Amino acid sequence: ESAEDINNSRIFAWNNYYDSLTPLVVQNRIAIPFVPEVCKHNAHMFYIKLHSLQERSMFIDHMKEKGVVCPFHYVPLHTSKVGKKLACFSGSDDFTTKESLKIVRLPLFYGISEEEINYVICSVFDFFS
Repeated sequence: ESAEDINNSRIFAWNNYYDSLTPLVVQNRIAIPFVPEVCKHNAHMFYIKLHSLQERSMFIDHMKEKGVVCPFHYVPLHTSKVGKKLACFSGSDDFTTKESLKIVRLPLFYGISEEEINYVICSVFDFFS
């Protein structure tokens, strides 16, 4: 019954992050999600990609000091406990593991307020200042 409201709330947050953090992309400080024009997304999450694991760790620590929880997101399946047990990696791992070490999620949930979104954005910019 609330699906449209929930999705609109998430899209609002996602768009705010995207629009506000684009200057850091232009400065080559971070990467953010790319959604092709022909696609529509559901604002499941918003991530930023930093330049290294070290920078990501420093960013997570900085955000934690600001009271903002920003977990790393992606653990490649082939490096997980179950993946190691039940699957195998085909080919060479030129990108998956290396890129996964740079990704961190920003808070995005139903009901996040505009004030909270702005605080997260300001905290991100504070890290890069």
